[in-house]
Amino acid sequence: MQKKKIVLFILSFFASTLLHPFQTKAVTPIPYEKQLLSHALAKKGSKQVIIVKADSSTSFKAVLAAYEYTGSSWKRVYTYPAVLGKNGISTQKKEGDGKSPAGMYLMGQGFGSVTKPSGMKLSYKKTTAYDYWIDDVTSPDYNRWKVYDGNPYSNWKSFERLNHPLYKYATVIRYNEKPVVGKGSAIFLHIWRDRTSPTAGCTALHEGNVLRLMQWMDPAKKTLLIQGTETDLKRMSQL
Repeated sequence: MQKKKIVLFILSFFASTLLHPFQTKAVTPIPYEKQLLSHALAKKGSKQVIIVKADSSTSFKAVLAAYEYTGSSWKRVYTYPAVLGKNGISTQKKEGDGKSPAGMYLMGQGFGSVTKPSGMKLSYKKTTAYDYWIDDVTSPDYNRWKVYDGNPYSNWKSFERLNHPLYKYATVIRYNEKPVVGKGSAIFLHIWRDRTSPTAGCTALHEGNVLRLMQWMDPAKKTLLIQGTETDLKRMSQL
């Protein structure tokens, strides 16, 4: 019986670690992160910042750290493993390159295929089969969310269906918001398939961690995403 209890404890511990790994509440940011957080507050008015550090420019593996300004200092509230585009991350993102965009971007609209979860402050829309995000570079709707109840192929050559299992919970990353055609589209924070599967260019996490972040995000605090390699992050900290 004692052995069984020990095994159950170990299994419970690892299950909890996968869902909420590396949560910390008293971690001091390293110097370039401190500078990024200072810039975010001073220049963007952001009191919530998500920093995603990629392993390298060609790797899809990354670590996400979420910080909140408490009125006198920054506190790290979450640290989660994340995955990026299959071809890594780039400051020169292009449509279809399989890379996530490196840079600083405000977080936008929350959405998902389920009813808005309780405790969520984000503006949220439950998607249907008629919701699309357009990545057709020949269309004036490029990088726009469109609702259409007809045959989508009659309007666009290419699009993302937003009523999708990986978008059960998701948030728009406000990248290329005033669309430059070909610079990249449909960039979201969403659920991963698993920690060994990259995205097409989005940032993805375990389902429970996406939900937890979305419930934490507060539009009044202007949640800002900053992502890139360590070199990118250090460069941005000096801007």
